Amino acid sequence: MITEMLSSSSISKTPLSRSNFSPSNGKPSRASFICCVRKNAESNGSSSGPLQLELGNQSSDENVPQMRSGVRKLFREAQQNILYLNKQHILAMEELDRVKREKRSLLDRIEQLERIKLMYTRKGCDKFSLSAELLLRIDSMVLTSLIGSKEASEFRRLVMDSIGSADYFSEIMHKQDTEILVELRHFPRKSRKSGYHIIHICTEMAPVVSVGSLAPYVTGLSRALQRKGNLVEVILPKYASLNLNEVHGLREVEAEFHSYFNGQLHGNRIWTGVVCGIGVTFIEPLYYSAFFGCENIYGYSHDFERFTYFSRASLDYIIKAGKQPDVLHIHNWETSIVGPLFWDVFVNQGLGGTRIMLTCQSFESQCVEQPEKLALCGLDPYGLHCSDRLQDNNKSHLVNVLKAGVVYSNNVIIMSSMQTKGQIIHATSHGLEPTLTIHKDKLVVAPPGFDSSAWDPSVDKFLPQNYSADNMKGKSVCKVSLQQHLGLQEKVSIILVGCIFSDISDIELENLKTLIWMASRRGVQFVFMGSGQTPGLNSALEYFEEELKDENMRFLNKYDESLAHLVLAGSDIMLCPSFDDTVLQIPLKAMRYGAMPILLDFTDSKYGHFVDRDLEGTEFSRYFKDTFSNMPLNQAIDELKNNPSKWDKKIVDAMTKDFSWDAECCDVHISAYTAIKNL
Repeated sequence: MITEMLSSSSISKTPLSRSNFSPSNGKPSRASFICCVRKNAESNGSSSGPLQLELGNQSSDENVPQMRSGVRKLFREAQQNILYLNKQHILAMEELDRVKREKRSLLDRIEQLERIKLMYTRKGCDKFSLSAELLLRIDSMVLTSLIGSKEASEFRRLVMDSIGSADYFSEIMHKQDTEILVELRHFPRKSRKSGYHIIHICTEMAPVVSVGSLAPYVTGLSRALQRKGNLVEVILPKYASLNLNEVHGLREVEAEFHSYFNGQLHGNRIWTGVVCGIGVTFIEPLYYSAFFGCENIYGYSHDFERFTYFSRASLDYIIKAGKQPDVLHIHNWETSIVGPLFWDVFVNQGLGGTRIMLTCQSFESQCVEQPEKLALCGLDPYGLHCSDRLQDNNKSHLVNVLKAGVVYSNNVIIMSSMQTKGQIIHATSHGLEPTLTIHKDKLVVAPPGFDSSAWDPSVDKFLPQNYSADNMKGKSVCKVSLQQHLGLQEKVSIILVGCIFSDISDIELENLKTLIWMASRRGVQFVFMGSGQTPGLNSALEYFEEELKDENMRFLNKYDESLAHLVLAGSDIMLCPSFDDTVLQIPLKAMRYGAMPILLDFTDSKYGHFVDRDLEGTEFSRYFKDTFSNMPLNQAIDELKNNPSKWDKKIVDAMTKDFSWDAECCDVHISAYTAIKNL
């Protein structure tokens, strides 16, 4: 490197010799000397950049010391520059490594997202998506007056009976509505199937808009119903915060559509698309654009007005589109007003064969309002403000919107894994006990399910090794992989307890500390993950971690979908704040992944022991009571250590049970639909 620097500098090629004479005159020539000059024209001193060299001519005898000094300085500065360049080289290599790591991390994340996308897409989803898209095109034909309601109903039934003809549908979907109409009119009719046409009028649907348990329920149930031969559609508000990346074929219907509200007809934009194989219609108000242009889904002072507008607009749209569904399925208080609207205003507009089904995720939120506000959507406030209709049971001067749904629905499904109908009426009805008692015969309890295609250890792409009830070897590999990932001692024989929270109170945290302290003394490892659903949960867990400071515990302060799979697969036990987990469905997923779900032994009655063995309970609740019998954590640890064969038998049996959306949950709903259609 020094040679290169010297050769690139402006140094005279005349040898540096004391006896350097000019041959022409025999006199000593003026010898060259070397001076080190920086780019900024400073000479000598330490250098941090490339050198420039200048030459001068002086008497050889007088300047030899200066020449030697200059050479020494040159080499010193050359050495310093070598060190500088080496340092810069090291820094550049470190930066390159960092960029490579970031690139690798980004590629891993892209691959992870692709796996998630594939994970949530079944092989049969294409045919449902095509059928849903064609049904939405039929709606567009009605709205643009291309066909009438009667012919539209025939086409919808034709599509429903011909879902297996996906290849044919895919060939015509690129055509104009008029061309598709010709194809449909010439499409061969098949024998009518026995499935139902169900329209959900709701405020959430995973993954386009998710707040609580309603979102996965609507999507999971709808897909399960379609797989069993039913036609399912969903109507949603067009929120500004929708995740439109999850909507396939989103398009605006080029037709005017008006709905009634506050004494006038108001314009709306209609958008259609397909979500997870389900046809979805989005209603966007024009005049009341602020109703769904806000950031949050719930929690505003005018929520009654927002969702009453949407409910009325949904019914107006169904009439305008010429739909004649078997069931209008409404959800929670937000769309309960559909019940009285249907029977008092819409039933005689071609919907005589339609029935109303209400699902309540819970009775905690009910919406109590002034009776006069019912007139906004065209209802009679005075006729409905009475005890057997909408009058609130506790505040008689107000009306209760959720009560309207209970009274005016043909059937009410209550989502609960563990509670019986009697327990719900008397313990968790939040003031609706008199109403639920009167309408007890139309109440049905259904357990939530989970997506068994997304949560299956035998094909799970997030696991280092797959496993099943027939071959459990991969579960040990998953445990060691989880221990390694979290920096825990890597040993299969160590009991590992996982816990994924959606919510937890301060009191529950205090009780949990005692439980963990007792178990950790026995060498048990713990892994906690917050779901991020509740504000402050992760900070509470961080404080929890700081206070306990146990080397056998790890806290994951952010929910990670791929890591959640590994936590379930690597855990022997999953602590569950409640078996009625309608949001994360951790007890169901734990059984599928071979981890025993154990109820947290809190003193709060909310998490207390099982009350009775009521035969009205779900199959899921009866299985849980018989298999896990409210086993506390210490007892579960003892059984795992002292009686592993009994433990393994329970685990393998639980892994073979089907508690997905396709199982008991779907069967209960189909039975309920059948019952109300036979009324």
